[in-house]
Amino acid sequence: MALPNFLVIGAPKAGTTALHTALASHPALYMSPIKEPKFFLSDGPPPTRGGPGDALTYREHVWRRQDYEALFDAAPDGTLRGESTPLYMYDPDAMRRIRDLIPDAKLIAIIRDPVERAHSNWTHLWSAGLEPIGDFVQACGEEERRIAAGWASFWHYTGLGRYGEQLERIFAMFPREQVLVIRYRQLVDEPAATLDGIFDFLGAGKGLVTEIPRQNVTAHPRATLAHRAVAQTLRAGSAVGRFLPGSAAAGLTARMEQFLQRDNRERQPLSWQQRQELIPRFEADLELLERVLGADFSDWRTPRDRSGGMVGARPEGQSQAKNGRPVQPGGDRASGGPGDGAQEPWEAASPRR
Repeated sequence: MALPNFLVIGAPKAGTTALHTALASHPALYMSPIKEPKFFLSDGPPPTRGGPGDALTYREHVWRRQDYEALFDAAPDGTLRGESTPLYMYDPDAMRRIRDLIPDAKLIAIIRDPVERAHSNWTHLWSAGLEPIGDFVQACGEEERRIAAGWASFWHYTGLGRYGEQLERIFAMFPREQVLVIRYRQLVDEPAATLDGIFDFLGAGKGLVTEIPRQNVTAHPRATLAHRAVAQTLRAGSAVGRFLPGSAAAGLTARMEQFLQRDNRERQPLSWQQRQELIPRFEADLELLERVLGADFSDWRTPRDRSGGMVGARPEGQSQAKNGRPVQPGGDRASGGPGDGAQEPWEAASPRR
């Protein structure tokens, strides 16, 4: 029985699914066969209610310690063990649990333009048929109401992107030398160099993995009458599905998800007007982030030259990743219900967050 040596802690919709896959291909590293076990998100059983699809997502939590440690039983002797749950960074209690159980763990955080991250997050849930509001900015306006109603943190479109407060809190709990912060665009633009930086941080050999796979590319379904009708049925099915066994619940929603994402349209870009409406919500935290990291993030306050999906449509034959399920041959995961946290440019529109 063993615990991980390192954790990819966030952020959701910032490349953690693809990074998890790339790290798993390094001979000195062993990544948990389930991406996003979510062990540290609860102290005991997870909740059973929340927003659309949340109850099914909570079923995938590996919350018993013996089950969590068993994820690393197959790690070869001498390898470094890791897992990726991108909601850890956002959850203060999760970070305290990590500190208490594995205080020497190394932590990898990926941060992304918070407006783009929020839009990717919204697209993920819209594509899954779970987000009932077809206007991104309007959906962000519902965040406080949804939080008050107990919806899971993956619905916190703007809150998840306030990295300044998250990292300030983490640096108060862990030495800075145990935390590696990466910008999302480094993964996209400089994959080999970025991976070598991660391997150097972990104490693994450099130059052995140079590419980050294209996985979980987000589809962006059109807001047609058919989409609205099927999505409404899917949300109702998710509510009923929490009373069904896992396989039955998955079967109830899988075909509807496939229908919603059938045209495979790439994620649509944000307009400068939309960005202008959202940027003020992050301004104070951006100032804090610049102080905490001693870096300039002024580009996050400007129009984006590469808004939306950065790698085009989903590759032919690739299905939605289902986090919380064992990895299947070819990199996809067995299907299931709603979930949280796959990322672009390999980002999932899957409801399995």
